[in-house]
Amino acid sequence: MTMPLAPIVGVTGGVASIVMAIVYIWFCVKQCKKLNNRNSETASSDPSALVEWNRGGGSSSVTGATHGARQFSLDELEQATKHFSDSNIIGEGTFGLVYKGLLQDGTVVAIKQRRGPPQREFEEEVHYLSEIWHRNLVTVHGYCQEDGLRILVSQHLPNGSICNHLYDSGQDSTTSLDFKQRLSIALNAARGLSHLHSLTPPLVHKNFKTSNVLVDENFIAKVADAGIVKLLERTDDAGSLTRIITGNIFCDPDDCIIFRVGELSVFSEASDVYSFGVFLLELVSGQETAHCNSIRNCDSLIHWVESRIDSGELIDDGLSSSFTSGGMRDLIELTLWCLNLTGDKRPRMEVVASKLEMILEKERSLTTVMGEGTSTVTTATQLFTG
Repeated sequence: MTMPLAPIVGVTGGVASIVMAIVYIWFCVKQCKKLNNRNSETASSDPSALVEWNRGGGSSSVTGATHGARQFSLDELEQATKHFSDSNIIGEGTFGLVYKGLLQDGTVVAIKQRRGPPQREFEEEVHYLSEIWHRNLVTVHGYCQEDGLRILVSQHLPNGSICNHLYDSGQDSTTSLDFKQRLSIALNAARGLSHLHSLTPPLVHKNFKTSNVLVDENFIAKVADAGIVKLLERTDDAGSLTRIITGNIFCDPDDCIIFRVGELSVFSEASDVYSFGVFLLELVSGQETAHCNSIRNCDSLIHWVESRIDSGELIDDGLSSSFTSGGMRDLIELTLWCLNLTGDKRPRMEVVASKLEMILEKERSLTTVMGEGTSTVTTATQLFTG
């Protein structure tokens, strides 16, 4: 006996509806996972960034880098900084004085100011930099060119430079960075530089140093001033670049020599790796290399590191027993690799990031199993013996 046609059609239609509903739910879940991944890996640590991105932002939004650079008015930035009051100055960087500003929508930003006439090249560079979007890079929000001023507006990080927490006695920070925290900061900074080098064409930082590694409210490190030297190359005279390179111990020795004979734009990805090696050295030693006379009197940083290992004076006393001998040895070996005087013998930043991740994971697993300050912790003189 055959079934009536109507019930068959009804059952078939019901099954099709269920299938379509399952497919729709699967698609929504997949899209949500994509957005969440974007926020965790390539966006700001501020969850509001994803909210703004989802709703399309607006003319007053400064969180979505995908919308390009916003052009601020000078009046708006004067109100944000109390007319560029000295009390709002939070530092001085490669671009000039840095002010903390509060926009009308409640966003706290860093506002960098220098003298200069309006230039189309400046605007083009800022638009390019604003499109670079990564969790471990300080975001450029916009610019202003009015009244003889060139102004950059970027993301503000409440915990400032890592210098404030590592060796800057002039600051009020009570933060004591243990070994795993320093490894985590180094890893995040390496990821930021690695992302710059992965761009097409690669963007070389050209002025990476400890003071350009900032930390947010969760102590997630972000690299600041990416592309600023390139911007100055297009818009300023050579005087600004001379001040950046001259006496800069983070500068690749080969680049400094070439610069002194009158050539520009000699920096490469390997130059950033050398600078990162100096940064790692400061994390290990807790010393500011630029103010250490014994470093300046040494033939190379590699020789300085090796002599300090022999004398037991390399590792920061503040680290106490927060590291394992294996972890510290691996970090010092990576530091020396980055500081190699020959650029093509240095690792790429993606390799540096991978090595740091492995060191950190191993350090976490060992100290979790055995606890801090176990017999695996040793002094610098014992690191490369036996």
